[in-house]
This record gives sequence, C-alpha cells and structure tokens, in this order.
Amino acid sequence: MQIEVPPARVGGWAEKMDITPELLDQIVEHARAEAPNECCGVVAVVPASDGRPAQAMRVRSARNVHASPKRFEIDGKDVLAAINEFDEAGWEIGAIYHSHTHTPPHPSQTDINFAASWPGVEWIIVGLSDPAAPEIRSYLIEGGTVREVEIGQIAV
Repeated sequence: MQIEVPPARVGGWAEKMDITPELLDQIVEHARAEAPNECCGVVAVVPASDGRPAQAMRVRSARNVHASPKRFEIDGKDVLAAINEFDEAGWEIGAIYHSHTHTPPHPSQTDINFAASWPGVEWIIVGLSDPAAPEIRSYLIEGGTVREVEIGQIAV
C-alpha cells in the first residue's frame, strides 16, 4: 500500500521521526479496522541522538476506551503494558497515534488539550475521510502550540 505523507513545512524544525513504510501501513490498517470509530496506539522509538532522528521500532495498537467516532482515549492498561515492553527493549514512546474518521488529519482542540500530558511526543493522525486514500500527518503539540513535523520514511 502506498501512503501519501506530505513533506515537512518550511520553518527549519529539527524534529523528525524516521519510520518504515511497513510501520505506517500498520497504523493505517489499524485505523481502517476500527472505523467508524477512532483508533489509537503508540509508537516505540530509539530516541534521537548525535544529530540522527528518532527511529521508530514498533507500533503497538491500544484500545480506545470511548469506542467513538469523535474522540479517543488510550486505555491506561495498554499504556502501562507498552511502557513496560518498550523499557525492556531500550525504547521509549515517541509518538501517539489516532485516526480522524470523517475529518482531515489536523489536531482538534481535544487533541491539543490531551497532548498537554505528553510533552515531546509526536502526534500522528490518520485521516480517513477518503478511506481509499488515507492521509497521515504528524505534529508536535506543546503549550497549546501545534507544529507539523516531517515523517521520514526509510527503507528497511
């Protein structure tokens, strides 16, 4: 499957997470499987260092406790299980993802408010307003400020 990932906006942002097309496919497939409800999950990364971007290592789906097409909340047990798994592997949570099933993949005010509890984590949103052509975007949301960041696709 080919996924259209837009380039980073002009602005000199240094933030970037490299992720394989296979991991992006897992996120999109999870979004499609949960539709019409929003899906959610986390992405494990090896943190950025020495000028290298963070490297995505694993996608871990989670349960949306609201099972709703309009909002998501990751089940706390799933977050704890992911943190434990990632710690054992030497990874950390680098991104939280969810889907927008009827709107473009831009952070809602609810997303912005929720992000206040997760500083420094990327927010990947899958837009499924056209399920045949999913759109994936990533953002850093800190202090209520939203910045789109590049998703670097790399080959395995």
